[in-house]
Amino acid sequence: MVTGVQPHDLLDLLRARRLLAIVRGDDPAAALRSVEVLAEEGVTLMEVSLSGADALSVIRKAASALGAGVHLGAGTVLTARDAVAARDAGATFAVTPGLGEGVDEALRLGLPVLAGAMTPTEVIAATARGAAAVKLFPASAGGVSYLRALRDPFPAVPFVPVGGVGLDTVRDYLEAGAVAVGLGSPLLGDAPRGGDLDGLRRRIRTALDLVGAP
Repeated sequence: MVTGVQPHDLLDLLRARRLLAIVRGDDPAAALRSVEVLAEEGVTLMEVSLSGADALSVIRKAASALGAGVHLGAGTVLTARDAVAARDAGATFAVTPGLGEGVDEALRLGLPVLAGAMTPTEVIAATARGAAAVKLFPASAGGVSYLRALRDPFPAVPFVPVGGVGLDTVRDYLEAGAVAVGLGSPLLGDAPRGGDLDGLRRRIRTALDLVGAP
């Protein structure tokens, strides 16, 4: 059974692990197996995107199967209904691409939120609403230099760049002040679609080395 988290716990986990794995696929069985491989290789912080096929079932099965040291969230939480369904499936935190009603409902339900934001106004709104950390999305729109620019007025805001972050830029984002990075397809590859699990294992080991996770 996966472990529940509080907002401060999620932030502590992001700071400690420095890697959030993002699973999204059109094959539920392959997505579940990808989650299991992530855990087997030492990734303990991951989200299953609700935009993937039968994602709630994947979360439900993974939440039952994974050990207590694994923290499983639901990604692409857009609506209040998404937040309720994610909580009921066993997700212990929510990740959003923006500041929709899913943020408020997840927080009402007691789920810590990694809330998506891009502009300074959105960063202010995300922190005011109680987000545990801010998902800088899509990070590729501004790159590492944009994160550095945001850190000037918001030095205390914990940023997690997601969207276009590759294995080749992980260290750049961390050195620019990100508390963690979110990796989807650059890490998972085709594994959630029934593809290469050996390749996934190799990329996981590379990513963990890059972030210096314990």
